[in-house]
Amino acid sequence: MNPRAIDTTERPFVLIWELTQACELACKHCRADATPTRHPEELTTEEGKQLLDDARQFGKNQLVVLSGGDPLARNDTRELVEYGTNIGLQMTLTPSGTDSLTADRVQGLADAGLRRFAVSIDGGSAAAHDEFRGEPGSFDQTRDAITAAKAAGLPIQINTTVCAETVNQLPEIRDLVADVGAVLWSVFFLVPVGRGRVLTPIAPERAEAVMEWLYAVDEEAEFGIKTTEAPHYRRVAMSQENASGPQTSPDDGIGRRMGITAGNGFAFVSHRGEVYPSGFLPKSAGNVRTDSIVDIYRDTELFQSLRQPEALGGKCGACEYKHVCGGSRSRAYAYTGDPMAADPLCEYVPDEYEGPLPAHPTTDHNTSTAD
Repeated sequence: MNPRAIDTTERPFVLIWELTQACELACKHCRADATPTRHPEELTTEEGKQLLDDARQFGKNQLVVLSGGDPLARNDTRELVEYGTNIGLQMTLTPSGTDSLTADRVQGLADAGLRRFAVSIDGGSAAAHDEFRGEPGSFDQTRDAITAAKAAGLPIQINTTVCAETVNQLPEIRDLVADVGAVLWSVFFLVPVGRGRVLTPIAPERAEAVMEWLYAVDEEAEFGIKTTEAPHYRRVAMSQENASGPQTSPDDGIGRRMGITAGNGFAFVSHRGEVYPSGFLPKSAGNVRTDSIVDIYRDTELFQSLRQPEALGGKCGACEYKHVCGGSRSRAYAYTGDPMAADPLCEYVPDEYEGPLPAHPTTDHNTSTAD
C-alpha cells in the first residue's frame, strides 16, 4: 500500500490498537504508564474482532499495528492476528522485550499471518538499553526475539526513542539496526506524556542537527528511516534534497510518507476502546464500543480539524511547509493543551512570521550532531 496514494480524509495509513496496558517492563518513556496487570475493561476478543471488521471497511490492506503495553500479555494475540489477516488486513506487532517473546510464540505469530515485527532498541549497549527499559536482560531478550523473527521470515522494524538520555547513542543504535538486518528504523522524538514526562527532550536546534544526521544515514543505509512525532524531518529532507527551495506538494519527491500525522493518516484505539488521533495525543473522539472506527475517523470534529493545515496556529500556520509537515500535533497538545498550536520542537521560523515563538522547556543545550 502506497501511503502517498491514500486519501487520509477517508482512511488512516496506520491504525494502532493498544491491546493492553499490561507489561513487565517499566520503561522511562512509557506513554501508557504500563502496569504488570491487565485492566478489567480491556476490549474483549469479540469486541476486538468487531473493531477489526470495522477497520476492514477502510479498504483493502488497511495497516493495523497491535501495540501495548505488551500485546503478548494477552493470550488471544495470535487469534487476533489470524482473524485480521483472514479478513484482508495487514497485521503487525510491537511487543515488549520480555520473556513473553519465545521463539515458539514468534513463529506462531508468523504462521498466523503477521506482516512485520517491530521491537525497541533504546541503547547502544545491553546496559544502556536495560537501564532505559527498567529491566535487566531486556536487551538480550529483544535480540533473541529478533533472531526468532528472522528465522520465521518476518521483516524487522527497530523503534528508538530520542531524548537527552539516548541521543548520544544514536550512532551505536544505527549500527545495531544494520547488524540485525532491519528493514526500517523508526526514530521517535519524545513527547512528554505518561512516564515520558520525567525525561528530558532534546533542544530544537539539536533536533535539527539529529534530523540532518538521519538524512545522511538514510542516504547510505540499506534500511529505511522514518520519524515519529517529528514531521519536520520532511522539511529537513526536502532542504537537503532540493536546494531550490520549499515545495508545497504532498509528495516530496524522495519517497517519504507525507501527511501522516496525528489524526491525518493516523489513529489510535486504546485498550478500553477510546479513539485518539495518536497515542501521544490522548484526547478522545469517541469509543469503538459505541461507534464505528470508520465514522469516528472520518466524521468527528477533532479528526477533521487535524486534517486542515490552514487551521494551524502560530508559526506552523504561517509556515510554507505546513502541507508536507504540519508539526507534531501531539507535542503541541502536550505543551499547550491545544492540538493546533505550533510544535515547540521545530527550530524553523518562516520568513514572514513575526508572532510569538513556542516555548520548549528543556535543559539539553548540546547542539552537536548525533556523532
